[in-house]
Amino acid sequence: MPETIKEQTVEQLGGPSSVLARQRRDHAEMDRLMDRYSTLADGEDRERVLQETVQLVFSHAFAEETVLWPAVRRTVADGHELTLRVEEEHQQINDLVADIERLSPGAPEREEKVRRVFALIRQDIRDEEDLVLPRLQEALPATQLRRLGTAWDTVRRSAPTHPPVPYTHLRA
Repeated sequence: MPETIKEQTVEQLGGPSSVLARQRRDHAEMDRLMDRYSTLADGEDRERVLQETVQLVFSHAFAEETVLWPAVRRTVADGHELTLRVEEEHQQINDLVADIERLSPGAPEREEKVRRVFALIRQDIRDEEDLVLPRLQEALPATQLRRLGTAWDTVRRSAPTHPPVPYTHLRA
């Protein structure tokens, strides 16, 4: 089994434009934002950091589901099972964020959901960096990882930044 993405140099990941390096940079930024949120008192700054975290998580996940997971399913032997696990985590994150956005800042129930969603995001990062991405790295040469990185980044920049609104909310 290849080593985790977290422990490798940018060169080992295929260079700075590689999808692996781009994923790791986003994951590090998510960690930084979640840590920052936990150090702030209730208020506008804390809400802004939560919004930044949510926007990054959703654009990142959308690019994974649109560009990265199809590549994993095509090139990795058990890619379907690996991506299914991560997609289930993404759905749980979507549901929790939708709940968080319906609750008032500072509400104890909301804070508990924020803690749960942050724990899920961290689990998702570990699953991707330790299980899924090393397998993709094993299956593709650096040139393809860089091409995938460019496509992933293009999709991420135009991706949704919030969970989809359930249809039940659209009915009058």
